[in-house]
Amino acid sequence: MERWFVQRRKSKVLELADRQLTLAIDTVTELENSISATSKKNVDDAKKYIEKLFRKEEEIDSLRRTIFEESTRGSLPLNDREDLMHLVKRLDVMADHVKDAGRNVLLLLEVSVPKGLWDVYSEMAKDLVECARALRVSIEKLGSDPMEARTLSEKVDQVEKRVDEKHLTIKGILLKSDKEVTPSTLLILKDLVESMEEVADSCDDTADYVRVLTITREAS
Repeated sequence: MERWFVQRRKSKVLELADRQLTLAIDTVTELENSISATSKKNVDDAKKYIEKLFRKEEEIDSLRRTIFEESTRGSLPLNDREDLMHLVKRLDVMADHVKDAGRNVLLLLEVSVPKGLWDVYSEMAKDLVECARALRVSIEKLGSDPMEARTLSEKVDQVEKRVDEKHLTIKGILLKSDKEVTPSTLLILKDLVESMEEVADSCDDTADYVRVLTITREAS
């Protein structure tokens, strides 16, 4: 009976971690949806996506606390528990940056921004989704195929570089948009692109950790 309870608790922790991973990727998708809707002037839809993003980010925070508590009571080996905690923390940080980006989009819904600008942000957001999805599959492959997990983590790095390039492109566009956009709006647009870059950086940071874990998995 004791063994049954131990296994159940271990399964629960891993299920919670998988739920957190799913939600973290979902927040990035909701951000991309909100920016796409904004570029098409579908303000109501954009607000709905942002609200969903906020709700999911709150659940991620709650899951992080629950996972920490459950893992201390469970039977996961120390190394596995530490690895899981590092991944959970990194995903939480990524979701925090997504939330910051969502807040900026919400503020920008009330002001005039050229569609061309939104289109560039939308392209950057699509890259973020690709980055996050590659990260998810990479993490999922850790237990079954470390080599594939490593390959996918390297794809995250490649997409992150594209996001960096778009980050610089958008900043260059903002420098030339002072006649079309008010200074206060430019400031929020700058905050938005920087928050989006932070999402990509957090994603890449997590992928770096996945690469470290692939080495330990191969060695064991």
